[in-house]
Amino acid sequence: MNDRFLRALRREPVDCTPVWIMRQAGRYLPEYRATRGRAGDFLTLCKTPELACEVTLQPLARFALDAAILFSDILTIPDAMGLGLSLDEGVGPRFAHPVRDRAAIDALPLPDPEQDLGYVTDAVRLIKRELDGRVPLIGFAGSPWTLATYMVEGGGSRDFARVKALAYGEPQAAHALLTRVADATALYLQAQIAAGVDAVMLFDTWGGALAAAAYVEFSLAYMERILAQLPAGVPTILFTKGGGVWLERIAASGASALGVDWTVDLGEARRRVGDRVALQGNLDPAIMLTNPEVVATEACRTLDAFGAGPGHVFNLGHGITPQVPPEHVGVLVDTVHEYSRRFHQDTP
Repeated sequence: MNDRFLRALRREPVDCTPVWIMRQAGRYLPEYRATRGRAGDFLTLCKTPELACEVTLQPLARFALDAAILFSDILTIPDAMGLGLSLDEGVGPRFAHPVRDRAAIDALPLPDPEQDLGYVTDAVRLIKRELDGRVPLIGFAGSPWTLATYMVEGGGSRDFARVKALAYGEPQAAHALLTRVADATALYLQAQIAAGVDAVMLFDTWGGALAAAAYVEFSLAYMERILAQLPAGVPTILFTKGGGVWLERIAASGASALGVDWTVDLGEARRRVGDRVALQGNLDPAIMLTNPEVVATEACRTLDAFGAGPGHVFNLGHGITPQVPPEHVGVLVDTVHEYSRRFHQDTP
């Protein structure tokens, strides 16, 4: 297996910096759009293991990426809790049955990963078989706070008014919701690991919307609850978008690596967390929309910022956008592999 990615997460020597891209299986690829067209809609694509496997592998056929990531969605858990998920193009996710009071929270079931989310574990097993050891497979889930924002708001939100009102005005109810979601997520990631994923990532997309103390209480604490329930030895990545202010605290979470968005200088992040964790990131996704020369220059700048030595997984600071030309991804991956070798010269 090409294990650069796993070695980097363990801060072990590598021959060059590994690279993968958040949302690397996505709409910027014409083959993905064709498969999604065959599926008919996004949820069918997610819930059909053969199609989820197909799109997971598509970017690996084009680019020399160092990891695959399971094709799924962060909202699988609240969907399995019976909230009536719909995903409409141009509208975003919607829940028919939002959770807005203590009675609704207490009525939430704890999904059985193999029964209620079996399409995900089936996809993991199929992807692992098709990968045949080429690269590691990343499993993932949304953070409890991020899932709670959708569950309470009933969909996406600009100001998170309802979920913040719950957290600040009815903290006991908010903690009950977050505990239930955290424990469901731990079971879900345990099942992904048992099915064969080599590492797992928690996407805390909306943790950065919280005030400083509230972030630790309502977001980070529940990611730590999940990490504590995962088997030892499986690398874990924790990514809070907008979480640069809390890097030192997040580094103490028990995660193997921290995802860093583009608002933080990677060298500064490395100085702040020391050798406690690996770092993943952090090219601004907008750079991928420019031209090959700028993509290559900024990739090198990001590698320079981290500097020499192990413990860096190259990635974007958030997901790749649909308008990116696929050839720009090829330039990025090749540049990272070629340029980064100077930072790992002691490794054969």
